[in-house]
Amino acid sequence: MEITKLEPEKKHGLVVVLTGNGKGKTTSAMGMALRAAGHQLKVCIIQFMKGDLYSGEWDGVKMLGDRVELHATGKGFCGIQGNPYPHSVHRENAQQAVQLVNQKMLSGDYDVLILDEINNALQLKLIDLDQVLAILDNKPQLLHLVLTGRDAHEEVLKRADTASRVEEITHAYRKDIEPQPGIDY
Repeated sequence: MEITKLEPEKKHGLVVVLTGNGKGKTTSAMGMALRAAGHQLKVCIIQFMKGDLYSGEWDGVKMLGDRVELHATGKGFCGIQGNPYPHSVHRENAQQAVQLVNQKMLSGDYDVLILDEINNALQLKLIDLDQVLAILDNKPQLLHLVLTGRDAHEEVLKRADTASRVEEITHAYRKDIEPQPGIDY
């Protein structure tokens, strides 16, 4: 069987927003990273809120070799799950993540830049709306930019080429089932 590989007539870097209260926003973004690596695209993932609890994508990304890099810049989820860090520490880390985003975005080294949980960081005031809008405004034309996390700001949604809202129908934790490796983290 012959496989056809499609190429767009005109390349365009997309802004994709994955938001909502359902499970799967980061997982969807990781699927895009996997797909992009399959197309020999270079991917950078910057996680704004994750960093204090192990997540399988960290080692999974390493298996993709030098096509995908991941930076877990956060100190965990601010204000939940017994996180010990004050808001000021979370904000400082998020501000450093914004600097990293700008550095990676403007380097010209990447085809896809995934900003995992940036919507949460904005909603929690760890970063400011003008910072996120500046990222969108300064995005190179051919760079694909993926923003994940709950509570995407309306201004961010307006600028998206593609936006999806992940809706929870049911979740295992509501049935007192603990998070499962490989599925939940």
